[in-house]
Amino acid sequence: MSTFMANAQNVERKWYVLDADGKTLGELAVEAAVLLRGKHKVTFTPHVDCGDNVIIVNASKVVLTGKKLEQKTYYHHTGYIGHMKSVKYDTLMREKPAFAVEKAVKGMLPSNTLGRAAFNRLHVYAGAEHPHAAQKPEVKEF
Repeated sequence: MSTFMANAQNVERKWYVLDADGKTLGELAVEAAVLLRGKHKVTFTPHVDCGDNVIIVNASKVVLTGKKLEQKTYYHHTGYIGHMKSVKYDTLMREKPAFAVEKAVKGMLPSNTLGRAAFNRLHVYAGAEHPHAAQKPEVKEF
């Protein structure tokens, strides 16, 4: 008896919809990262991209606990000397809620080619509508 090792030819990809309404940002990001990585599958193989596609809707209704909305800050550098930019999360959630959710999920994926491939299968929308009805996604409760 040998151990099953998945490869690119025998990976089955499904589509899942996660509703972020009332969920905390961390719980949502963990569930999305697990689905994108494929860790929920019995056939999970660490060196193979065997994850599924994830659609997150209602990103504008995600909840941050405690005082994170006022105290948490997102930093990025423009590439020019002295151009470190910072944005508070209350501003980020008001202006670009989908970006805030994407950053949380991306931080929970590995920093290699598998993580980048998994991140490309993430689709985040601020509202309740998404254009992926043709893929027949199933709603994932968590």
